[in-house]
Amino acid sequence: MSHENYQSLIQTLHECMEACNHCFDACLSEDSVKMMAECIRLDRECSDFCGFFEQSLSRGTPFVAELARTCTAICQACGNECKQHDHDHCQKCADACFKCAEECMRLAA
Repeated sequence: MSHENYQSLIQTLHECMEACNHCFDACLSEDSVKMMAECIRLDRECSDFCGFFEQSLSRGTPFVAELARTCTAICQACGNECKQHDHDHCQKCADACFKCAEECMRLAA
């Protein structure tokens, strides 16, 4: 299937990647960086995978369903972790992750 059919998901993946990158960077500036370690780790995982999936879709990957399943799991994990923190950047990241997971879940089915 052509990448044009995935424009909405490509945009959502990009927005999630950006939100995770921002959250990652902002977490490093928090007073208790050690407390944010899991959030930072999952931000990196999610950002990297969303970027990879975005590029794969742009190249016309035949592994859409498989990558969508993996992306769903990673985005949900990152969103769940970020949701536990009161920081605005974490809450915005969680929202982006959950939106991305929801869109990926539809493709994974």
